[in-house]
Amino acid sequence: MWRRGLLGAGIITGAGWLLATIAPGGRPSTAPGADDGAAVVGERRQGERVLDLAVRSPVLPGLARVRLLLPPGWSRDAGRTWPVLWLLHGAGGGYTSWTAHTDVEELTAGHDVIVVMPDGGRCAGYTDWWNQGAGGEPCWETFHLTELRQILERGYGAGTARAIAGNGMGGLGALAYAARHRGVFRAAASFSGHPHTLLHDPAGLDVADLVEIGARIGRPGGDWTDVWGDPREQRVVWRQHNPYDLADRLAGVRLYVSAGDGGTGPCDPRPGTGRDVVEALAHAGSAEFAGKLAKLGIAVTTHFYRGTHRWPYWQRELRAALPLLLEAIG
Repeated sequence: MWRRGLLGAGIITGAGWLLATIAPGGRPSTAPGADDGAAVVGERRQGERVLDLAVRSPVLPGLARVRLLLPPGWSRDAGRTWPVLWLLHGAGGGYTSWTAHTDVEELTAGHDVIVVMPDGGRCAGYTDWWNQGAGGEPCWETFHLTELRQILERGYGAGTARAIAGNGMGGLGALAYAARHRGVFRAAASFSGHPHTLLHDPAGLDVADLVEIGARIGRPGGDWTDVWGDPREQRVVWRQHNPYDLADRLAGVRLYVSAGDGGTGPCDPRPGTGRDVVEALAHAGSAEFAGKLAKLGIAVTTHFYRGTHRWPYWQRELRAALPLLLEAIG
């Protein structure tokens, strides 16, 4: 069932965040900016390894925030670079989601890698919005893979060996970014993501329904087709951002794909609350995507399990996928 809706770019904006960022414990940044003028306007250390950035971008409606986990011995003047692991959050999340809900800080301690956890909009789809063919903000893909990438490589020691992973919406983003930008990422992982955005279930929920719901949350009162257009009328645009349709472009990328079946599993509270239709849809799309990869002769590590759309599963899946991700960039 194709419905109408939207998928917004919710992000905290304004001077208040910046003042908090460069208040006691924070400072303005002198890091070089991106080619288009995007720049870090504030930094704040949150611990020995945690560095939060505030970035002003010409392609986003306000400040975006980024959390970095720094490796041992990191400094701006170290004279070297480090491999990079990007972790993308899911719908409704933000740059603190992975550190708030998992032990990623402890899990990556001692590893020679910079972990990058950027804002991606509350439900913005990790894409540059189509906006009825006119383009324009929000442009999350441009922000992440052009602006932020340049900023991190010029001022924070980020190297060119990169892996990417995400949960939910972030899983879609991880696979789409790896496919749409060949050679940028050596490995990609999706935990409960939706890698087949055109998957159609006549009896249930479609990914397009999730795009609609997300857009209504992220841009209240807007038009959900601003994201990629209507899934039938602008099908070409949808296919250009659909990992399933871009699967052949993932040859040579180390891949990990996992999802639960929507039933009550070992990480769920008891008794269960019934079938999780969002996770069941992620399972169906992930299985279709893995099948497409198999037909193309592209290797993928999969884990399909009993469970729902919850952080305890993504914590578990990050632990399972991390060796593959780090090996690819080590």
